[in-house]
Amino acid sequence: MLGPASSEGSPSIRAALVESGAPACTGTATDDGARGQSFAARHRKLLLGGLSVALFFAIWEALFLVVPLNTLFITKPSLIALGLVDLIATGDLARDLAVSAVPFLYGFVAAVLVGVALGVLMGWRVRLAYALDPLMTVFYASPLVALAPLVVVLFGVGVAGKALLIFLLSVFPFIFNAAAGVRAVDPLLINVVRSLGGSEKDLYLKVIVPSVLPYIIAGARIGIGRALIGVLVAEFFAASEGIGYAIARFGDLFALDRMFACILIIMLIAVVFTEGLRWAERTAFPWRIGQ
Repeated sequence: MLGPASSEGSPSIRAALVESGAPACTGTATDDGARGQSFAARHRKLLLGGLSVALFFAIWEALFLVVPLNTLFITKPSLIALGLVDLIATGDLARDLAVSAVPFLYGFVAAVLVGVALGVLMGWRVRLAYALDPLMTVFYASPLVALAPLVVVLFGVGVAGKALLIFLLSVFPFIFNAAAGVRAVDPLLINVVRSLGGSEKDLYLKVIVPSVLPYIIAGARIGIGRALIGVLVAEFFAASEGIGYAIARFGDLFALDRMFACILIIMLIAVVFTEGLRWAERTAFPWRIGQ
């Protein structure tokens, strides 16, 4: 009787593999290959993104060497950097960001709570979805920024008015994404819970909510950007302080270096929030990478 062949005890087999050029099937080949990658290969996305940003600012700065532009109407990156340093040194930037953070947190947290709850109900209750979906679609597609003056008239220029506008702009991505997540739940999981005697509460806590979480994070990535727009718009119309008010004030004074410095800070905050949510999604739901 012939026993099982062993590659370790059969030199002829190993020699045949070597001569044919077949790759060795070792358990650590993939790990060794990943560790053997260069720094550039492992951080290609970050490096290419940083290079494109640096190239953009370099071209912007070089444009002033070629074209005689008036810095009263358009600034350049070197002046923006100096203006940013001055805003940081005087503490004005930190103070404005702290003022804007309060309505942002109130409005965004309210949007998460209300949007997710309403979206789950719309996804689970078909009749409720039929009743509310047209209304939600109309509001989502409408230019809600145009309601800013009305919000100021009704709620004043304080935190409440700004938080309400931020809420209105950022709540709809949570509603639609949560509803889509509920509709995507595998019916087999629902039937299993019901066959085991699970209650409606068990369905929500053990099936629906875990299935909806990836959709909520995807909605948060959209909602963050809309909430930041809401901060700026609200403070353009309804504030005497804050980062949006600072941008408008510097624009009126033709202090374009400081105005662009504030705008770049808002852009940086948006990038940090968005990439942080992407990292959280990759960490918590690795099977969604590439979807």
